Amino acid sequence: MTIGSTHFNHVALIGAGLIGGSLARVIRREQLASHVTAYSRRAETRHRIKELNFADAVVDDIATAVSNADLVVVSVPVKASGAVAEAMGPHLMPGTIVTDTGSVKQAVIEAMAPHLPSQVHFVPGHPIAGTENTGPDAGFDTLFEGRWCVLTPPDGTDEIAVSTVANMWKRAGSMVDQMSAIHHDMVLAITSHIPHLLAFNIVGTVTELEEQLKLEVIKYSAGGFRDFTRIAASDPEMWRDIFIENKDAVLEMLGRFSEDLASLQRAIRREDADGLEAKFTQTQNIRRDVIDAKQE
Repeated sequence: MTIGSTHFNHVALIGAGLIGGSLARVIRREQLASHVTAYSRRAETRHRIKELNFADAVVDDIATAVSNADLVVVSVPVKASGAVAEAMGPHLMPGTIVTDTGSVKQAVIEAMAPHLPSQVHFVPGHPIAGTENTGPDAGFDTLFEGRWCVLTPPDGTDEIAVSTVANMWKRAGSMVDQMSAIHHDMVLAITSHIPHLLAFNIVGTVTELEEQLKLEVIKYSAGGFRDFTRIAASDPEMWRDIFIENKDAVLEMLGRFSEDLASLQRAIRREDADGLEAKFTQTQNIRRDVIDAKQE
């Protein structure tokens, strides 16, 4: 690969579930690489990747996967990213680009960067796309179309390497933005992490109801609750790690949410119709902004 191009000689995918598997399909569709190697620690996952045939080789060893790779994409639960970097660091070629797809960026940078050789270009990233489904079967090549991918390269990262990763995501159909890792984590805390936490909590409340009431809640589920159940069906391991690794930003935004929730509670108790209507009008406007931004 020539740095700055969008064609790679050898791409190594460390993790090939929903995100990694979808990217593999994009790479094949767009002919972005001459060879793709996928790594998974689970034998059943490796077997399924071979059946789906979106990688040229499937291996059970990280060192083998990254050997001679000019692009390495790490798509693992964020808490595992440090161990992955440690395993692959000694086997990376000079000039290799390493990127990731984790939903938390500062913790990933702190975990991975110390294990990567100085001659390797580290371009952390987060494609803001996904579904509640997991595993290699869940992937599809249009997952990233019309979605944002945020890159959070540390200061001093080679600009051509950043551009190369950005071009790859653009070929996947994404819009690409760049910001600091800390700012990314604060933004995602409110746009993604807190909504998931609320979904887990609301659906979890139903599991504690007496049996008959729980059955009726499920039977008569309205659209709002159905949406919460879809979100709450997301990968438990992935979200466990996200909340722990982005603890500070999540707690900050959760505190603000709790204050606003207390304000709504007071308005309901006092039958403050004007206050409630004003709040709901504000939220209507946010929905319109989301639609206008084509992120609905």
